[in-house]
Amino acid sequence: MGRFLFHSSLILGLTLLTQVGGLAWLLAMTVKRRVLAFLTLYVLLTVVASFTAPLFGRQALSCWQTGPLQMQSWTYCVLNRNYASPEVIHALNAAATSLDSQFKGTKTLVLDLNFPFLDGFPLLPHLSHDDGEKADLAFFYRDENGYLPGVTRSPLGYFAFEYGSETCPPRWPSLRWDLRFLQPIWRDLQVEPKRTAALVRHLSDNPSIGKIFLEPHLKSHLNLTSDKIRFQGCRAARHDDHIHLQLN
Repeated sequence: MGRFLFHSSLILGLTLLTQVGGLAWLLAMTVKRRVLAFLTLYVLLTVVASFTAPLFGRQALSCWQTGPLQMQSWTYCVLNRNYASPEVIHALNAAATSLDSQFKGTKTLVLDLNFPFLDGFPLLPHLSHDDGEKADLAFFYRDENGYLPGVTRSPLGYFAFEYGSETCPPRWPSLRWDLRFLQPIWRDLQVEPKRTAALVRHLSDNPSIGKIFLEPHLKSHLNLTSDKIRFQGCRAARHDDHIHLQLN
């Protein structure tokens, strides 16, 4: 019974984390060298996903991609969280290219996109990112010497919060984590306001973008006025560590 629960939990966990990992472990259970088989099968399934995702209306944003638009970390590609609809990819490329023209040498960093398959499949811990039409972008950062290309405060671009006026009362259940115990660990950097504001404006001006989630205090601080820029609500994850966008 314990063996069954272990493997069932592992399959479920790998599926929720990577979408294809649970299938890889299930197949690997049929051979003796299970870990090696799992790794081999996982790589194979990940490669297959990149070729078959277009059948589900999604394409991968490659971690090999260089230029103004890049994935922030290989972690997102390894976990198959780098897929989105062609329309989202086009909007991201257009915004990054425009921003690079305005501020030469700017690197726009992409965080979580979506899994390669199946609308409605959750991309935890997000409440959305389940249909290929959502994307998260990192803030731009600076130190005392100015803008730092391709740099984020935290290793994955998330959870380095820019605290401001708080309007949400404590609630449970909620994904609005403070994670204050982590904040001293992150790099002591500031949000680069000109590039961050310009990126949000570029996205707001794109007619295919329907909503952008950003905390109200940041919207005010960056002098952003578009009605597309909204507060995500008090039960959803904070959006003062990244920018969330989605199609109409």
